[in-house]
Amino acid sequence: MYESKNEEVISAEQFRSRLLLHALGALLLLLGSILIGVAGHLHFEEGVKWYDAAFNATLLLSGMGPVALPETQGGKLFFAVYGLYVGLVFVASIGLILAPVAHRLLHRFHCD
Repeated sequence: MYESKNEEVISAEQFRSRLLLHALGALLLLLGSILIGVAGHLHFEEGVKWYDAAFNATLLLSGMGPVALPETQGGKLFFAVYGLYVGLVFVASIGLILAPVAHRLLHRFHCD
């Protein structure tokens, strides 16, 4: 996907499109993770509205934590696993966004 150190650095326009593709990939990863959180919250907790589940999943993904704590044993286990998962998703999405920038910087260091 990326050019090797023996190739020229890509143009600014190509770099912007690469950044856009990576940001889109990170956005899709985040949206998919929110959907997983909503589905799990609706499945394990009874009487929760979909918008409350989306709110809780989004807050968990942002690192703030849920507004309404789960009451069932399954809900507590799901939130524990989901909390670990979204921590990794957050780091991976930052890596996805910063990878083209880091590659471009390192590529410039190796150019003649």
